[in-house]
Amino acid sequence: MNLMLLGGISVASLIAGLYFLRFWKTTGDRFFLFFAISFFVEGVNRAALGLTEQPNEATPFFYLVRLLSFALILVAILDKNRAR
Repeated sequence: MNLMLLGGISVASLIAGLYFLRFWKTTGDRFFLFFAISFFVEGVNRAALGLTEQPNEATPFFYLVRLLSFALILVAILDKNRAR
C-alpha cells in the first residue's frame, strides 16, 4: 500500500511540474519555473524512495532532497515578492 501511495504522489508531482512548466513557457515568469523544478525534484525523489529496498522518508538523503524542493518554493515566493 505504501509503495502505491509513493507512486501516486510521484506521478501527481510530475504532472504538477508539467503544468507549471507550461505556465512558465506561456508567461516567462521565473515563479512558475521554480515551482516546476521543485515539483520535478519532488516527483523524482518520491519515485527513488519507492524504488529503495526499505523506504524510509527520514533517511538523510531523501530528507535533504525534499528540503531542497521546499527551499525552491520559498525562493520562488521571495523572488516574486521582492521590491523591484
